[in-house]
Amino acid sequence: MKIIIELDKGVDKNASMYFEKSKKLKKKIEGVKKAIINAEEKLKKEKEKEKNILESDEKKEIEKNRKKEWYEKFRWFISTDDFMVIGGKDASSNESVIKKHTEPQDLVYHSEAPGSPFVVIKNPDSKEIPKSTKLEAATLAATFSRAWNLGLRTAEVFEVLPNQVTKEAKSGEFVPKGGFMIYGKRTEYNSSLELGIGILDQSEHKIVMSGPLSAVKKHCKKYTILRQGDLKKGEISKKLMKLFNLHTNDDIISALPSGKFNIAKE
Repeated sequence: MKIIIELDKGVDKNASMYFEKSKKLKKKIEGVKKAIINAEEKLKKEKEKEKNILESDEKKEIEKNRKKEWYEKFRWFISTDDFMVIGGKDASSNESVIKKHTEPQDLVYHSEAPGSPFVVIKNPDSKEIPKSTKLEAATLAATFSRAWNLGLRTAEVFEVLPNQVTKEAKSGEFVPKGGFMIYGKRTEYNSSLELGIGILDQSEHKIVMSGPLSAVKKHCKKYTILRQGDLKKGEISKKLMKLFNLHTNDDIISALPSGKFNIAKE
C-alpha cells in the first residue's frame, strides 16, 4: 500500500486525511461483510426451500403410488362396531359391489334419492349386525346420494337382504348398468345427511376415511366435520389437505359426495 505525503500540508492534516480514508474503507469492509452474510443466508434459505420442494414431491409420489387396500376403490368406512361398510361410486362400482363383493350374510342399503350408491355391510363371520352399524350404513347411502348436492337434510333409505337384489326385471322394464331390482320386504330408514372425514388410525400411510360422524370419531384421532355449504370440492379439499398435512388431495376428493361444503365446528 502506497502512502502519499502532501508536503504542503502539515503532519496533522496528512494524518487526519488518512484517518478519514481509513474510516471510509472500514465502512466499505463492513458493508461487504454484511453483503456476504446476507448472500449466505439467502443461499441457505434457497437450499432449504429446494430441499422442502424435493421432499414434498417425494412424499406426494409416495401418497399417489402407495398400494391401496381393495376397499379404497369404493365408498367405505369402518363402523363403530368394526364392520367394513362399502358402497359404489358410480354405475360400474355399484355393479362390482353387488356382484363381486356381496355375500348372503351381508346387508344391502340403497336410497330412493337419485344417485344413491348401493351400500353393503360386510359380515364375513355371520355375526349379528348391531343397530348402530345399520344406521351408519343407511347414513352413508343417504349422504352420498344427490340429496347432499340438493341441500336436503334427510333421505329415505331401505335395507334388504342380498337375495332380494337382482338384475331380473319385470316384463317390459329395463335395468341400467349400476341399477338393480329390489323384491320383497324392506326395512325403512329416514337418514340424516352427515359427513365426517379424517385420517384412519393405526395405518402405516395416511389413509383418508369419510363417513358417518360416529364411525369417523372412533377410528380417526384427527378428523373434522363437513356440512353442506358454498365451497366446491377442489376448494374444500385443499383446506383439508393442509389440515391433515397431506401432499396431494386426490384421496380427499375421492372421499367426498357431489356438492359443496363447509368445515363445521362440533
